[in-house]
Amino acid sequence: MRIEGSHILITGGSLGIGKATAKLLIEAGAKVAITGRNASRVEAAAKELGALAIVADVSSEADVKRTYSEFFAAFPRLDALVNNAGIGEHRELAGVTVDSFRAVWETNVLGAALMAREAAEAFKTQQYGNIVNIASTSGLRGYESGTMYVASKFALRGMTECWRAELRKHNVRVMLVNPSEVTTAFGSRDGIERPEKANKLRSVEIAHAIKGALEMDDRGFITDLTVFATNPF
Repeated sequence: MRIEGSHILITGGSLGIGKATAKLLIEAGAKVAITGRNASRVEAAAKELGALAIVADVSSEADVKRTYSEFFAAFPRLDALVNNAGIGEHRELAGVTVDSFRAVWETNVLGAALMAREAAEAFKTQQYGNIVNIASTSGLRGYESGTMYVASKFALRGMTECWRAELRKHNVRVMLVNPSEVTTAFGSRDGIERPEKANKLRSVEIAHAIKGALEMDDRGFITDLTVFATNPF
């Protein structure tokens, strides 16, 4: 895919991996829209980056439909969707509640599916497109207290395989990126980025992985890309 001149939609684009990815893609010549639930944060990030701000919650079907209406009002086509929006909550099994489980799944699983559903319709019309789902190494193996988050990322990995099988005949590449621990605002209710650590990944490493996967010539694609810190210990 040629980044320069492309039109890309990134969910959860006001902080962390989403914001870093938007920055790299815009610097490479892409036109980018970012979404997020916090209006002031999304608008500030969009102004800083030179992106289109769309205030929306991916778990709301009405917001998802409006997201695409606003996107196509500003841009002539969609070349790539980066499904980055996600939340995490970790509890021991005894502490899992219906509300907490539902909140994680509605964003990480339903939200990704709703965004991909609308993108897929545009891509089938164009007979071209790219979906990059941001999962996690938590989608590769479970761990203590990970029930809700791990399950959501396993589900996203499964959906990725389904969409890939369904959309390849329409020249749509569906890719999965699995970051390990990244020093972002993930898990912070106030949206405060965690300080950088020399032995941990930064958002920019994941952004480079996403950009690199998209830049491969359209005749091929990376199915799954996992990024670990070299020596996190």
